[in-house]
Amino acid sequence: MYNNPGVTQIFTMIKSEGTDVRSLMSEKLSTEFVIVGGGLSGVCTAITAARKGVKVVLVQDRPVLGGNSSSEVRLWILGATSHMGNNNRWSREGGVIDEILVENTYRNKEGNPLLFDAILLDKVVAESNITLLLNTAVYEVHKLDKDTISSVKAFCSQNSIEYVISAPLFCDASGDGIVGFLAGAAFRMGAESKEEFGEKFAPTKEYGELLGHSLYFYSKDTGKPVKFVAPEFALTDITKEIPRFRSFNAKEYGCKLWWLEYGGRLDTVHDTEKIKWELWKVVYGVWDYIKNSGEFPEAETMTLEWVGTIPGKRESRRFEGDYMLRQQDVVSQHTHQDAVAFGGWSIDLHPADGVFSEKPGCNQWHSKGIYQIPYRCLYSRNIKNLFLTGRIISASHVAFASTRVMATAAHVGQAVGMAAFIAGQNGLNPAELLADNLMATLQKELLKSGQHIPGFELTDEEDLVQFAEVSASSEYVLNELPMGLLKKLDVSMGQMLPLDKGKVPQITFYAESEVDTTLEIELRISGVSGNYTPDVILENKVLDVKNGKNELKVEFNSTMVEDAYVFIVLQKNPAVKVHCSEHRVTGVLSVFNLVNKAVSNYGKQTPTEDIGVDEFEFWCPQRRPEGHNLALQIAPGLTKFDAANVKTGVFRPTMAPNAWVASLSDADPTLNIKWDKKQKISNIELFFDTDYDHPMETVLMGHPENAMPFCVRDYQIKDDQGNVLYAVENNYQTKNTITLDEPVYTDSITISLTHPSQNIPAALFSVRCY
Repeated sequence: MYNNPGVTQIFTMIKSEGTDVRSLMSEKLSTEFVIVGGGLSGVCTAITAARKGVKVVLVQDRPVLGGNSSSEVRLWILGATSHMGNNNRWSREGGVIDEILVENTYRNKEGNPLLFDAILLDKVVAESNITLLLNTAVYEVHKLDKDTISSVKAFCSQNSIEYVISAPLFCDASGDGIVGFLAGAAFRMGAESKEEFGEKFAPTKEYGELLGHSLYFYSKDTGKPVKFVAPEFALTDITKEIPRFRSFNAKEYGCKLWWLEYGGRLDTVHDTEKIKWELWKVVYGVWDYIKNSGEFPEAETMTLEWVGTIPGKRESRRFEGDYMLRQQDVVSQHTHQDAVAFGGWSIDLHPADGVFSEKPGCNQWHSKGIYQIPYRCLYSRNIKNLFLTGRIISASHVAFASTRVMATAAHVGQAVGMAAFIAGQNGLNPAELLADNLMATLQKELLKSGQHIPGFELTDEEDLVQFAEVSASSEYVLNELPMGLLKKLDVSMGQMLPLDKGKVPQITFYAESEVDTTLEIELRISGVSGNYTPDVILENKVLDVKNGKNELKVEFNSTMVEDAYVFIVLQKNPAVKVHCSEHRVTGVLSVFNLVNKAVSNYGKQTPTEDIGVDEFEFWCPQRRPEGHNLALQIAPGLTKFDAANVKTGVFRPTMAPNAWVASLSDADPTLNIKWDKKQKISNIELFFDTDYDHPMETVLMGHPENAMPFCVRDYQIKDDQGNVLYAVENNYQTKNTITLDEPVYTDSITISLTHPSQNIPAALFSVRCY
C-alpha cells in the first residue's frame, strides 16, 4: 500500500514461542470500486474513476504498473495510430491515456522504460482516491450469491499481508481474467470457427488458435571487445531451430523483436512458466548466434544489457458480455448506440508456433478507418457486478486480434472507470446503465473528459460557452501554404484539405523538372464519411511539366456533397520536384503512398477474396521532421478555422479541423467569449492540439520533439476588467483544467495565445466554462 514516507514508526522487538501453525497478518479494506490488474487498462480505469470521486483499490501483482508497457516487459504502447502506418488520421486515443502519452513524450522522448514506470506511478499516487497495492496477487473470490461478487482475497509477497477487499463493484483488468475466472464468469479461450460469427478470417487449426508470449532483450555497444559465453540452457543452433534466423541482426533489440514469440499451442495461462523458459532459451541462443557465429563482426563490442524476466502476454481468456465484438464490426466499422471507445489497430493474428513457425510472424489486415467499441462488451453477462477491461473484453478471437493492443485497452479502461462512477452514483450494476438516459450520461461524461467516441460530439448544457458569443482577433484563412522546400516526387503524395459542401476550389502548386514530362493529378475522397482512406477518385487530370520552373493550376469540376477532407494526389514522378511548405496548420496534413513493413503496409492492401477484409491503398503521413505540406495557393481560400469551432464539442479534426486557428500575421491572437449578463465561473477547460496523428510510442523509437509543434505553450485568461485569472508558460498537455481559487463573476473572458512558432499558428479546439 502507498504510505506517507514522512510518518515515523517505531518498531518494538517481537519474541514468539514456537507453535504448530500461524496465520498471515490480515487486513480488511472496504471501498467503492476494486480494480484487479495494474496494466495500462487498469491504471486508466482507476484514474478515471478516482477523478470523479470514486474510492478505488487498485490491485497489481507486479512491483510496477503498466503491464506489457512497463520496464519488466518493455513493449511500446500503440493503438489506432498503428505506427502511422494506416489510414486512421488523428486517431491517437484521448483522455487519460493521451495525458499519459503526452507526459511521457515530454519527460522521456528518448523512451527510457524505467522513466515510464515512474510516470505511471506519479499519475496513480497523485490521486487521493486510489489505494494502490503493488506485488499483491488475487487468489480467491467471495460471492454474495451465484452472480454477485462480495470481496476478493489477495496476498502481498513483499509484506506478507493478506488483504480481503470488499466493494459493490469490481473490474477485472488482470489480463488473464483471474477475478472473472474465480467468480465463474462465462469465458472463452481459443478461436471460434468461421461459422459461429460468419468471420472469414477465423484461423485454421493448422495456423493455431492462440497468440503466444514474447520476451525481449536489450543490447548496447561498450566500445571495447566483450566476450559472451552462453548459458547451458540456451538453444545451440539457431539456424536449424528458427526458420527466420536470417532476420536477426546486431542492431535490433527490445520489442522490435516482437516476433520472438512462443506458446500459442500451449495453455497460455497455466503454461506461462514453461513458455518463459523456452523464450529464455531462444533469447540467449539468439545472442550467442549474434556474438559468436562470426556473421556479425559489428557485435564484437556489444553486450547483453537486459533480458526480460516475465513474458509479454498477448492472449489467454476472453470473457463474454452482452455482445461479442466480431470481425465485421472492425472491418465494416459497424455503429453502436452504446459506443464508448474505439479501436483501429489491424486484425493482427500470429501463428501459434511463433518463432519456430515457417509462416510470417504476423498476419495483419487493416480496416479503412477506426471502429466503435460498444459498452455491452465491457461487463460480464453472468456476474452482475463485474466490469471487464483490457484484452479480456467480450470479443471473438478475430476481433480481439485488433482490440488487444494497449492504447485501445487503456481507452476501454477509461470507459469502464466512468461507468463505475455512474453505476455507483445510482446504485446500479454495469448492465443497468444501458437505460437510454444513463448511456447518454456515460457518453457525455467520457466526451467531457477528452475521450473520443467516433460519430459523437459533446452537447453539454452546463457549459456556459455554448450560450456565449464567441469572436476572435483573427481567423486563419487557408489561401496559401508558402514555398520553402523543394522535394523530389519519388513517392506519390496527397495533400489533405478540409472543404465545405459545394464546388471544389482552384489549386495552384509549383513544380520543377530538368526534362519535359507529365504529372498525373487526382482529386480523391473517402467512400465512407469520416474515413481517411482516399478510395474514390472524383477527377483525374494530366498536367504538362516543362523543363524548368512550373506554376500548375488545377480547376476541378467536382462538387462536394458534404463537408469533408479531399486529397489532392500527385502521382509519383522522380523526374519532378515539387515545392513544399514549412508551414504546419492544425487540421491540414500531407500523406504519402508509403510502405511500412512494421504494420504489414506495402502501399496497398491486397487480400484474397475469402478472408473478409477490404482492398485499398495506404496513404500515411511521414514522421517529422519530414511530412511537409504541399506549397500551394487556393482560390477561394478555405475558411474552416473560425472562432465558433471552440463550441463544436469535438476536440480533434474529424470531417473538419474543429479548431479555432488564428492568422499567423496576428501578433497577439485573442479569443473573446461574451455573455449578455455576468456569469459565475469556477472552472475553465481548454483543449489544445498535441497532434493526435503522432503515435507517441513509449520505448525504443524516440521522438523528434518533446512538446508537439502545434501545441500552444503560453496563454493568459482575463476577465471583463482585464484581471488575469490564469496564466501559463510552457504548456505541453492537451487538456488544461483550471479551477479558480474563487469563482469570478464576469460577462466576458479573453484568452490570449502565443503562436507555437513562426510557421505554426495558434490553435484551440475547445473552451468550456462552468
